[in-house]
Amino acid sequence: MSESISTSDVFGSPAPVLSFSPVVLPVPGRPVDLQARVSAPLTGTGLPVILLSHGHGPSNNLSSLNGYAPLANFWAAHGFVVIQPTHLSSRTLSHLHTDSPAASLSWRSRAEDMRHILDRLGVIEAAVPQLAGRVDHSKIAVAGHSLGGHTASLLLGARLTDPDDGEEVNLIEPRIKTGVLLAAPGRGGDALNGPWAENVPFFRTTDFSTMTTPALIVAGDKDDSRHFTDMGPKWHTDPYTLAPGPKALLTLFDAEHGLGGISGYDVAETTDENPERVAAVGRLTWAYLRTRLYPGDSAWRTVCDALTVGPNPVGRVETK
Repeated sequence: MSESISTSDVFGSPAPVLSFSPVVLPVPGRPVDLQARVSAPLTGTGLPVILLSHGHGPSNNLSSLNGYAPLANFWAAHGFVVIQPTHLSSRTLSHLHTDSPAASLSWRSRAEDMRHILDRLGVIEAAVPQLAGRVDHSKIAVAGHSLGGHTASLLLGARLTDPDDGEEVNLIEPRIKTGVLLAAPGRGGDALNGPWAENVPFFRTTDFSTMTTPALIVAGDKDDSRHFTDMGPKWHTDPYTLAPGPKALLTLFDAEHGLGGISGYDVAETTDENPERVAAVGRLTWAYLRTRLYPGDSAWRTVCDALTVGPNPVGRVETK
């Protein structure tokens, strides 16, 4: 595959990355301060922002500001400011969790964390050495893996019914212009019939028909989440199938829930470890967000042609 040659003009040389943590934001009513890691290229101005929502998972620290280095480092080295909050669902905050599995996943507060970050983006920018004055506050994207994908979907316009009070919840964030869902959960209803389904009642009423913000959905064709559903890997494509356009679906060949290992370097829980796949995810997601935030930019088409067309494609892309 000639990807390294054909996309060289798109990516250029990676910049040194400045990573600063924790940035601490006191939030009234939140049981602990909101902490985040900020990663950015050492040079450049007018930098767009990616809010990155971590998943849940079995690791003690990856479900926090310390996770997802393979993606955060790549995105930052190629011109994005990446902000990673530690959500209240993080295992690093297990002392806060109640006996209720649903409550411990903090589905609503995860989305609210991103709003707090955007409300105080100027404060964050000023707190990080050498970052002040370099951020474009009008170019905001969100990305999330697994449960983080659910969080991202709510910010992009998906709705649900609060299982506690029966009220419809609309958490769309208009400051977010585009997003990426990585191995995100699919629809609820009869599809949510696995043994863990009772632990995620907020999944049951997810409505993707209102998710109008442009987004890329990334799904592994071997990601069979039988603990939630018997639908097989297609369940993770629901955010594409059931949401209105404009949307894109990247189906990764032979990929399981870890998509090759995006949650961290050399993570033992990754069942499909594949550094080349992780690199492809980084490049394709970067290119999608770049083109969405900068209309007319050809990065998405160029990288798709390099990585999903030819004799050794990493996956296939569909759009609507």
